[in-house]
Amino acid sequence: MGTRLLCSIHFLAILLLFNVKSTLAVLSSNTGTSSYFGGNETDYQALLAFKTKITQDPGNVLSSWNDSLHFCQWEGVTCGRKHRRVTVLNLKSRGLVGSLSPYIGNLSFMRVIDLSNNTIGGKIHNEVGRLFRLRVLSLSNNSFQGEIPANLSHCANLEHLTVNYSNLSGSIPTEFASLSKLVVFSVGKNNLMGRIPPFIGNLSSLQVLSLSYNVLKGQIPNDLGQLGSLQILALGKNKLSGLIPSSLYNLSSIIIFSLSENEFSGTLPTDLFLTLPHLQLLQITGNNFTGSIPTSLSNASELQIFDVGSNKLTGKVSVNFGGLQHLEDILFYENNLGSGDVDELDFIKSLVNCSRLKTFILEDNQFKGMLPNVLGNLSTQLEYFMISNNLIFGEIPSGIGNLISMNHLWMAGNELTGTIPSDIGNLQKLQRLFLSNNKLSGRLPITLGNLSSMSYMNFGNNRLQGTIPSSIGKCKNLILLDLSQNNLHGTIPKQLFAISSLSISLNLAQNFLIGSLPLEVSNLVHLAELDISKNKLSSEIPSSLSSCTSLEYLYMEGNFFHGVIPTSLSSLRGIQVMDLSRNKLSGQIPNFLDKLFLKNLNLSFNDFEGEVPTKGVFANASALSIVGNNRLCGGISKLKLPRCVANERKKMKWHLAIKILISMACVIVAMIIVSFFLFYYRKNRRKENTSGPYLRKSLLKVSYQMLLKATDGFSSANLIGVGGFGSVYKGILGEDGSIVAVKVLNLQHRGASRSFISECETLKNIRHRNLVKIITSCSSVDFHGNDFKALVYEFMPNGNLENWLHDLETDFGQVEIQNLNLLQRINIAIDVACALDYLHHHCPMPVVHCDLKPSNILFDYDMIAHVGDFGLAKFLLEQTNLEQSSSIGIRGTIGYTPPEYGLGSEVSTKGDVYSYGILLLEMITGKRPTDSMFDGGLNLHNYASIAWPNRVLEIVDPKLLNNNDEVTGNHNCTPTNRTNECLISMVKLGLACSVELLQERWDISKAISELQLVRDILLGARI
Repeated sequence: MGTRLLCSIHFLAILLLFNVKSTLAVLSSNTGTSSYFGGNETDYQALLAFKTKITQDPGNVLSSWNDSLHFCQWEGVTCGRKHRRVTVLNLKSRGLVGSLSPYIGNLSFMRVIDLSNNTIGGKIHNEVGRLFRLRVLSLSNNSFQGEIPANLSHCANLEHLTVNYSNLSGSIPTEFASLSKLVVFSVGKNNLMGRIPPFIGNLSSLQVLSLSYNVLKGQIPNDLGQLGSLQILALGKNKLSGLIPSSLYNLSSIIIFSLSENEFSGTLPTDLFLTLPHLQLLQITGNNFTGSIPTSLSNASELQIFDVGSNKLTGKVSVNFGGLQHLEDILFYENNLGSGDVDELDFIKSLVNCSRLKTFILEDNQFKGMLPNVLGNLSTQLEYFMISNNLIFGEIPSGIGNLISMNHLWMAGNELTGTIPSDIGNLQKLQRLFLSNNKLSGRLPITLGNLSSMSYMNFGNNRLQGTIPSSIGKCKNLILLDLSQNNLHGTIPKQLFAISSLSISLNLAQNFLIGSLPLEVSNLVHLAELDISKNKLSSEIPSSLSSCTSLEYLYMEGNFFHGVIPTSLSSLRGIQVMDLSRNKLSGQIPNFLDKLFLKNLNLSFNDFEGEVPTKGVFANASALSIVGNNRLCGGISKLKLPRCVANERKKMKWHLAIKILISMACVIVAMIIVSFFLFYYRKNRRKENTSGPYLRKSLLKVSYQMLLKATDGFSSANLIGVGGFGSVYKGILGEDGSIVAVKVLNLQHRGASRSFISECETLKNIRHRNLVKIITSCSSVDFHGNDFKALVYEFMPNGNLENWLHDLETDFGQVEIQNLNLLQRINIAIDVACALDYLHHHCPMPVVHCDLKPSNILFDYDMIAHVGDFGLAKFLLEQTNLEQSSSIGIRGTIGYTPPEYGLGSEVSTKGDVYSYGILLLEMITGKRPTDSMFDGGLNLHNYASIAWPNRVLEIVDPKLLNNNDEVTGNHNCTPTNRTNECLISMVKLGLACSVELLQERWDISKAISELQLVRDILLGARI
């Protein structure tokens, strides 16, 4: 649930602030700089040993660690003023990769070690326990493994111990009982097991205890109730159980109290907010708490977040929220709250005084009653108002249009009546609107067209009337629209099909719509589900429906469609379910249906005739329905259809004809045998001289002359690109005027012929929506007798990624550039990754592209990316040994070629992943890997690594930042925050794919999952 993540973000922010302040206090009180040299050889050698264990230093932080400077002046190192011994090592967020040297234990004057936010792995060595002066040890957000060393208990002065977000295992050492000065103990997001040791209750100085996101089990020890200074208690996401010790509720200093997603039970004390007066966050979501909401909640004057979702709470909410001026989030979802009293929603009235309220979620409870008219007077900062799946009745208050910050409005699954207020169109930031499964009536307001940020709109299962307003066509960011199960009439407005962003579903089922399915349906190229069933639609099924190539579910049953099923629908290669039943369709069942990967096909109650196919979906009687078509025959036996009589007569005629032909053939064969022996020698020579060329020519689909004519004599006016092995021309081929791209190989160039063969071999064996489709090839001679080789591709009208990313001045004039926004770049990245995933994992034999770069990524009419140019591609005949070397020349293009190819390693799928990573970084930064700024050891990977994660905006392509066509939407995030989060994730992904060591690179399938997650965050699909 997204709200849980929201609370976690709040908690981590407060915890981080606490740690930063405490760390700075230690630094300021214990360190300083010195004006003279001197020092200790032991410290010097220990620091050098630390440096040797760092394998990657993208920011060149450790470049100053040399003999030209005293080690006290090395970056990240601070020494004491008098003794010139190292007291602080602060290399936080420097992108360092490597492991921790055990010699760090020789820095005996060390007080602060902060290596957080790097990629340092291995184990935390026992030698760290020798640092008896150590006060701060911060190793969070690294890759440490193994157990927490018990030797740290020797660091008797330790105050801050934070090792969050690593891979530590084992249990909490009992030896830590001696750390009496510990103030912060934070080891969340690891794999720690066992129980919470009772000795923690004796650490009287402890202010922060964070053990979240581990696998701890058992009960909370009663001893924790002795921590009189405790301010933050975070035990969420473990396997803890039992009752909460009552002593914890008496720790009046607690600010953060987070126990979410465990197995705790019991009730909340009625005086909870009297004994915890300073509480700012209470998070017990995802447990088994029972009872009611404590009435003392009215006294929680400092409370900001109250999250009790996913429990078993009951009863009436009798809380006056008027005095909670800091309250931002109320989360009651997934309980059994509600009493049935008429006034049980009156507590909402008191929320009018909560001017900071951003989130109000009551979903999945038993609340009953009417929404108060003061709803429009709630905080103008309110972003989430979610009351779905309750028993709320009455009308939606008209003042709801005043909540101008509203992002999610969920009221589905209630008993709301009346009309939809027209002022809902004032909610300019609204992205998800769910009013389905109510009893709403009246017309859909035309003001819905003002909701330009909307991505999900669901009015299904109501009693809405009138026509579908064409103004909905202005909602250009919709990915789901559901108007099903209403009383809508009239025709389907064409403007609806101008929403090309529709990708999840367009559902107009069970209404009274008339007319035809508009031809403009072809615009919905990304749509996965189209449901127009159970209306009164008529006419023929439009052939333009074939352009919806992403369609997986098509429901058209219960209408008056007539005519035949268009053969153009054979292009719906991703279709899984097709229901055309209860219409007036006729003709034969088209054969292309047995070639689609259908899981269910329903053609029942139409007027089809002729023979039923027997392959594909037609071979599975449980996945096929054809009842009510009385003129069908044949098919598999389980269908129990009559045999096709016409076919039987044809068979009998053929048997008679075959007998006659056999007799005649015997006579002819005898004559041929005699002639063959008489003229054998001459025939044999003629065959040798002519049959080979003739056969080759017979197999050709296009000739040199045809291509010459198609490209107007290979005119420069039709030249659309020049590559290493040849030139590409735009051409018009054949009588149908098909527009194609013709790649003419420059056979004078070394390797061009081999490139031609490689590309033919590759493209004849692979098919994917994100690969450039090869139509045919030509291997002939021109009019001067010179060898001629060409490849004919599907034409890509929107050029290549190179031209979209960079303003190129060419010999043919200035290229007009239209900027790509962030969502487009993410979609392009997903398209390219899907193509590589297919090549690497789903081909009969894995294929390595070997030359992935922007100029080889082409765009069709809908800006779907297609990977092309397989001139350097290679089949992997067997599993490649990543360590073996090869004498084959380097494959690829400078800047995109992985470093191991330069060392003679065999090509591998990991090489493509490296090129893909560089490509991602180029898409985000706008910098080519060959940019003149990259010299002296700096490259695009290092350039991005230095900026990640805190300075990513400094390297982002300015065109991307200036692009206002931004898709946003996330819980408690501004558009800028969400966009920044996506940019940071994209750079991280590019870095993970382009690391120098190929064993550490991500697999392309993992990259796809991460990219889809980033896209969901940008679209607000993940909260």
